[in-house]
Amino acid sequence: MRALLKMKWLLEFFVLFVLAPLCVRCLNLPLNDDVLGLIVFKAAVQDPKQKLATWDEEDDSPCNWTGVKCSPRSNRVVELNLDGFSLSGRLGRGLFQLQFLQKLSLSKNNLTGNISPNFARVDNLQVIDLSGNNFSGTVPEDVFRQCGSLRVLSLANNKFSGNIPDSFSSCTSLIAVNLSSNQFSGPLPSGIWSFSGLRSLDLSDNAVEGEIPKIIENFHNLRTLNLRRNRFSGQLPDGIGNCLLLRSIDLSENSFSGNLPETMQKLVLCGNLILSGNLFEGNVPEWIGEMKSLETLDFSGNNFSGHIPTTMGNLQYLKVLNLSSNGFTGNFPGSVTKCQSLLAVDYSHNSITGTLQAIGNLGQLQFLNLSGNSFVGPIPETIGDLKALSILDLSRNRLNQSIPEAIGGAMSLMELKLDENFLGGGIPASIGNCSSLTTLFISHNNLTGPTPMALAKLSYLQNVDLSFNNLNGTLPKPLSNLPNLLVFNISHNNLEGELPGGGFFNTISPSSVAGNPSLCGSVVKKSCPSVLPKPIVLNPNSTSDSTSNSLPPSLGGHRRNRNILSISALVAIGAAAFIIIGVISITILNLRVQSPMSSSSAAALALSIGDDFSHSSSPDANSGKLVVLSGELDFSTGAHALLNKDCELGRGGFGAVYHTVLRDGHSVAIKKLIVSSLVKSQEDFEREVKKFGKVRHQNLVALEGYYWTPSLQLLIYEFVSGGSLYRLLHEASDDNVLSWNERFDIILGTAKGLAHLHQSNTIHYNIKSSNILIDCNGQPKVGDYGLARLLPMLDRYVLSSKIQSALGYMAPEFACRTVKITEKCDVYGFGVLILEVVTGKRPVEYMEDDVAVLCDMVRAAVEEGRAEECIDGKLRGNFPAEEVIPVLKLGLICTSHVPSNRPDMREMVKILEMIKCPSELQEEFGIN
Repeated sequence: MRALLKMKWLLEFFVLFVLAPLCVRCLNLPLNDDVLGLIVFKAAVQDPKQKLATWDEEDDSPCNWTGVKCSPRSNRVVELNLDGFSLSGRLGRGLFQLQFLQKLSLSKNNLTGNISPNFARVDNLQVIDLSGNNFSGTVPEDVFRQCGSLRVLSLANNKFSGNIPDSFSSCTSLIAVNLSSNQFSGPLPSGIWSFSGLRSLDLSDNAVEGEIPKIIENFHNLRTLNLRRNRFSGQLPDGIGNCLLLRSIDLSENSFSGNLPETMQKLVLCGNLILSGNLFEGNVPEWIGEMKSLETLDFSGNNFSGHIPTTMGNLQYLKVLNLSSNGFTGNFPGSVTKCQSLLAVDYSHNSITGTLQAIGNLGQLQFLNLSGNSFVGPIPETIGDLKALSILDLSRNRLNQSIPEAIGGAMSLMELKLDENFLGGGIPASIGNCSSLTTLFISHNNLTGPTPMALAKLSYLQNVDLSFNNLNGTLPKPLSNLPNLLVFNISHNNLEGELPGGGFFNTISPSSVAGNPSLCGSVVKKSCPSVLPKPIVLNPNSTSDSTSNSLPPSLGGHRRNRNILSISALVAIGAAAFIIIGVISITILNLRVQSPMSSSSAAALALSIGDDFSHSSSPDANSGKLVVLSGELDFSTGAHALLNKDCELGRGGFGAVYHTVLRDGHSVAIKKLIVSSLVKSQEDFEREVKKFGKVRHQNLVALEGYYWTPSLQLLIYEFVSGGSLYRLLHEASDDNVLSWNERFDIILGTAKGLAHLHQSNTIHYNIKSSNILIDCNGQPKVGDYGLARLLPMLDRYVLSSKIQSALGYMAPEFACRTVKITEKCDVYGFGVLILEVVTGKRPVEYMEDDVAVLCDMVRAAVEEGRAEECIDGKLRGNFPAEEVIPVLKLGLICTSHVPSNRPDMREMVKILEMIKCPSELQEEFGIN
């Protein structure tokens, strides 16, 4: 086959370049080499976006083709501009036919391969731009043999390697050279430094070495010099000061050394002087103030020493000043406050002393880093005048006194770092005004007082470190509502009481709370003093089950205009009722409980769950049975969380689910069934629960226990922290898109979980993405299984109505009484789930005047050969089609309307495990 293709290519080349010209000459027709050359070029590249669709070999002239420009006099091609056309492939020989080409620009494509030695043999070529491709290899010496006309050359952002060829020295007409972001190495050809017409030289991000010679003074027209991130060394020559037109100098991250040459003060047009990451030494000279056009001055990461010159105050256009990581000494240079245009100042990691002066004058300042110095005294009140400041870092100094209330005036703050100082007093409540704050580091100080409630207002907070202070009191409970917390370190203070419950604080690291002897709770392994639940007072005359009628008098009394009792009478009645109910409940639970749980735990659960959630007036409503199927769980505090609607995770056809953290720190999910009138007897209920409670698999949500009364049934599951697959597919931000590998692992793990269920003679009945939970390792866990076995009164129609949220997942046999419901209905739902994961679309999409069913849409697309169009656009093409397409087709097989045509789940697992390696099994099911 390869030999045939090669022969075909040679034949086409022979026809285009030998026979065609001969035939044209025989017919005395004008020959257009440009058409031939461009068609050959087109044949060598791939054009996925059809940008070259107008290029037709039947045309007499290419002058109307996209990207082509001709001379109006000669009608020959003089410019070829195909920037950003998404072309791939290699540069063919066709370009050599364009004898009058002056400009060739192929930037921002995906072209590959080496550069041919004959590439630049076109005499008139003035501009070559191949930047932003994937060219590789060395640049041949012959490329620049005939480059006398070349004025602009850009090979930037490729993968070229080796030395820059010596022949490059013959390109004396160059005015702009950009070889940046490649892998060039070795010394520069010496002739480059003699290009008197050169205006821009960019060699950044390579491995070029050597020194800058004195003859750089020949660069009279040079505007931009960028040698960043190379291996240049030596001192800067005096000749650099003769390049009077220089606007930008970037010599950062090399090994330049020595002092700055005095001639540089003549560069009065220079706006950017970046010398960071070198070995420069000595004082920064006073003449730096003569470079009055400077906007960026970066001397960071060198060996400069001495005082910062006061003449920097003359730089009125200065926006960025970075002198960090040097050896500067002396006091804070107050003259810098004269630079009213400053946006960023970084003096960090020096040995500067003294107090902070009137930095409030810098009204436009957005970034201020003075960390790692020896500043003393207070933080000035004028800090509040910096309305645009987003980052303030004063850490690791010797600042004292208190954090000023004025800090709240810096309302744009996103990062505040004051750690490792000697600050005292309290944390000012005004910090709540900094509504954009994400980072707050004030550890290792002498702060006292409570943690202000104002912190709970800062909804963007991610990283908080208050450790190693003398803070006291309890943490504000509303801190648990902060949605973005990643770190909250309060270790080594004098805090007390119980940590806030819920949110980040459910998983806070023990090291983040260590060193607070009076803290209690599961994280510090110290029990808190127990607090009995408040009695719930019901109106005996009420027939409503609304929330308002079950409120205690303190909350609901103002709504009633009759039967008002005195406060003392209400207290007496409530106390008596509470004591009586408690005694009865504890007695019954002691008699009936069959688990190793303590009687106080069960009583607390009965009191705080049974009364509040049960709408039955049965005398048995509070006498429940709590059974733990594995381990020992303490529900004495966890039960109270059910009274808080904020703990509700979701609702489904069988009930609501709540998240609870038990006293021992164990998180569980509790499902409260809302089909009480249909549940079996207690004996049948317990028998069935214990059956699927024994079903254990890493891809199944484990059942850990249950609670029973005739009017209230609870199922206690392990808590899975990563949320549901539905949320990750349909509600996650663009920054949290599931990759293909993650999606495949979810599909395979779900298949394994269902296969284990079926092996245990359990049908799920309710497969959908909201019932697939993702753990912290990205592994799926199937939840909500086996519930239909608890409900014998449910026929397929009632069951269908109970799980109507699963619309689109339900197998068609639910609508036919004569077809038996088997495990194949789960296979159907799993097939829909596969399509949902691959496409990112919901099983049913409702539009203005139509309903789109996912199965039908995908099946039609696959039959028409448009399978790739179905794949989730959020993957942005980052997926192996040889895996995704078979998985998509596998989903369609599972959604066959004939149950016997669907594979069972054990077969599904095998198919998925071999999907990356085609096998006989794949062929058997028609995946390939």
